[in-house]
Amino acid sequence: MHAETDLQPPVVVGTFTQLFACTPPGARRARRLVANRMDIWGYAHGGEPNEDVTLVVAELAANAVRHGRVSGRGFRVRLLLREESLRVEVSDARVDRLPVPGREKADEGGRGLLLVEALAEKWGVELRPGGAYKTVWAELRVRSCAD
Repeated sequence: MHAETDLQPPVVVGTFTQLFACTPPGARRARRLVANRMDIWGYAHGGEPNEDVTLVVAELAANAVRHGRVSGRGFRVRLLLREESLRVEVSDARVDRLPVPGREKADEGGRGLLLVEALAEKWGVELRPGGAYKTVWAELRVRSCAD
């Protein structure tokens, strides 16, 4: 018999999920609610973790509004706070336009994903089974509030 190393999934210590209208005011509301949630979790307004996560959400929400809008459908923001990282997920209903890591060019009118790439440890895109929506996600390092 040999010992197997079981990789434990990261412990989720907090979650936040909210559906927003796929409009510019919806994107602004997402940014404000995420900043508030980070503050509730102990990452103060104006602190680096709060500012970084809020900026990533703002960029991904703006992209959902600009490139992911489908009439009558909103976008969803989900945060998964883990012991040393935070995963941001923004899902929208437009699956025919997928961002590709490393391919966005500033001269094509957007720098949002370049900012996400600079702030996140990693990011990517996932299509949900059945092709009903896509999720753009980013993982950022954050120290535990207990540290």
